[in-house]
Amino acid sequence: MTFVGRSLPRLEDFTLLTGSGSFAADISFADQIHMRVVRSAFPHARVVSVDTRLALGAAGVIAVWTAADVADVPPIDFRLGRIEELEPYRQPVLASDRVRYVGEPVAVIFATDPYLAEDAAELVTVEVEELAALVDAAAKRDASTAIASIRKGYGDVEQAFTAARTVIALDLAVGRHSGVPMETRGALCRFDESRDILELYGGAKVPHANRDALARMLGLSPSSIQVHESHVGGGFGVRGELYPEDVLVCLGALRLKRPVKWIEDRREHLIAANHSRQQQFVVRAAVDEQGRLLAIDGEFWHDQGAYVRTHGATVPDLCAAMLPGPYRLGAYRIVGHICLSNKTPCGTYRAPGRFESTFARERLMDAIAARLGIDPLEVRRRNLIAESEMPFSRGVDTLGTPLIYDSGNYASLLTKALNAIGLRALRADLGLRRAKGESVGMGLAMFVEESGSVARETVRATLESSGTIEIVTGAASVGQGIETVIAQICADVLGVDYRQVRVVHGQTNRIARGLGTYGSRVTMMTGEASRLAATKLREKIIAAAAVLLQANTDELKIVNGIVVRRIGSQASVTLGEVARSVLPHKLPTDGDRTLFAEDTFDARHMSYPYGIHVAVVRIDRETGDTTVERYFVAYDIGKAVNPMLVEGQLVGGVVQGLGGALFEEFVYDSRGEPLSVSFDSYLMPSVREIPLIEILLTEDAPSPTNPLGIKGAGEGGANAVGAAIAAAIDDALGIPGSVRQLPVTPQRLRMILKRQASVAPEIAE
Repeated sequence: MTFVGRSLPRLEDFTLLTGSGSFAADISFADQIHMRVVRSAFPHARVVSVDTRLALGAAGVIAVWTAADVADVPPIDFRLGRIEELEPYRQPVLASDRVRYVGEPVAVIFATDPYLAEDAAELVTVEVEELAALVDAAAKRDASTAIASIRKGYGDVEQAFTAARTVIALDLAVGRHSGVPMETRGALCRFDESRDILELYGGAKVPHANRDALARMLGLSPSSIQVHESHVGGGFGVRGELYPEDVLVCLGALRLKRPVKWIEDRREHLIAANHSRQQQFVVRAAVDEQGRLLAIDGEFWHDQGAYVRTHGATVPDLCAAMLPGPYRLGAYRIVGHICLSNKTPCGTYRAPGRFESTFARERLMDAIAARLGIDPLEVRRRNLIAESEMPFSRGVDTLGTPLIYDSGNYASLLTKALNAIGLRALRADLGLRRAKGESVGMGLAMFVEESGSVARETVRATLESSGTIEIVTGAASVGQGIETVIAQICADVLGVDYRQVRVVHGQTNRIARGLGTYGSRVTMMTGEASRLAATKLREKIIAAAAVLLQANTDELKIVNGIVVRRIGSQASVTLGEVARSVLPHKLPTDGDRTLFAEDTFDARHMSYPYGIHVAVVRIDRETGDTTVERYFVAYDIGKAVNPMLVEGQLVGGVVQGLGGALFEEFVYDSRGEPLSVSFDSYLMPSVREIPLIEILLTEDAPSPTNPLGIKGAGEGGANAVGAAIAAAIDDALGIPGSVRQLPVTPQRLRMILKRQASVAPEIAE
């Protein structure tokens, strides 16, 4: 049997589709109490006093805490992207002398009932002296407001611009938006005094990292904390990081000696969970007479919000490193400024830093084409890195790792994509429709993604007496199908049906270390560690079966969960029988009597999948509405373990990308008051706005960084949506360079249309 490479049904789905999943809100313990957060109503203010007397006397209230009660708890530290200059701006678990954004935790209520806790929270009086708020730090374009800057580059940029035939400069902006999972954040913690164990339940994409961070903050040993991942109703980079509320729930369980539960409501999520994306760019390109890139030089301002959370400088670092994309550059220089503002702090969101930088780069490529009168597709083709140049050193690093494209044939994928969409017929059809008065257009964008991490991943494999294979990993699931793909990989190694493999993940008490789930790394890294562990286990199984069958190990193989001779005798033994025979005092062997194996995959390089997005849009010039009629993604995955799941990842990413390109934006008024606090004001695309998304999945460039050749799938669907939609709108309006800001809301589109009658926007300066 061969399971890798087949679109098999997900093992996770029966539980989820029958409603028997266990999410954070579904878990409860006897005698539990509920936590409610009192949040700042001001974007920036000095805290004069926090009066909790009325709340303390309210029905059902167990305790009320302010900053003074948690003064011994340090701020939440970085998990990634550590820069020394950022450390003073980490977030405390409760605000003390100042509040710095609407939604910042100021106090917490612990009560016997969630509704009583909410009622008591209304009785807390926070007296403040309001201060001026800095609302849009990035828009000021003033490096002096930055708390830190990221600098990357190589080559002689000045010489390249001196030698250039043409210089193209653009001023661009990406709006603030983020992941909005169906399930809001939640946490449940209990302290088992008899075992001296603190147990935390809830969505945790990085359970081991959160365990270690909590241990440092609470002064405990990591071995005394267990983090348990439950089912997760969406992650996307937002869920599962360590937030103030998670720490407070754990501290409450420790001090109050009762289980503590917290489930946030939707308004809390929109104002308190990580935002992302907001960046302003000034970028320019030096090109020769053929439109070939000589250099890119740029500067961007990253609006981090009020504090620097667990991701540190990850987003601006990735933005700066990945901006060159699939194109050859003689010289490159970029500076990214990390700026604070009185808004919700930011973190990662699907394709962090790449959604933004792809928009900037691909807008440059379209501007070059328009300025020189070259087809946008041809400009891209002329600048692509060739397959023969792989592996290709980009000349910069990202997150401390040299950025080296492992493999790729970008030109071939472009040809395949254009053939798949029927370019000639599509352009002809659009031309006929324009002649009839329709405003329709096509846009294309190319990108390179990054996946994996330079780290170690360990997996434990065990053959149980029932014949089931148990795989234990420190990875976590955010709904991407980890149980299925790991089972497929192990099934091929062990000669069993993939449904005979049970994958345990996200439980820190089951395995000593793990990296969790982020950066499209699980299939690539956990998959390879699983293959290695399964290979060791297979050797042990064969050795034990050889004793039972009185055969040499090289005479045996596993077929359909049964150990058989390769030729000759019909004697066989099932995996369950092998497992039961190895129990103590049953089968004497010279080696290990347990059918258990553990192995580690040491990832020394990241992998770099790549792709192409094509969008077809129709514009209503009266309303400013943009209708996406067709959307196509071509993506090289290296090797797809389960193509159906990869396609699902890409489709989901496109939908989120469309949200950021056309609908979603966290808007604030001039004093820092958030205006996007419900689904009435934070608009996401519905099924009505989403076209049929076409996927072309290729496996032309397997990654040499892991034996399976796998690359990541989680980010590619979102990466280039903003860039492709912007290009399509330009084409539909007949105004090159018209889209400089995302999202392209109807209001912004109507502003573009108002300018169309006078002077078209300049595309070069």
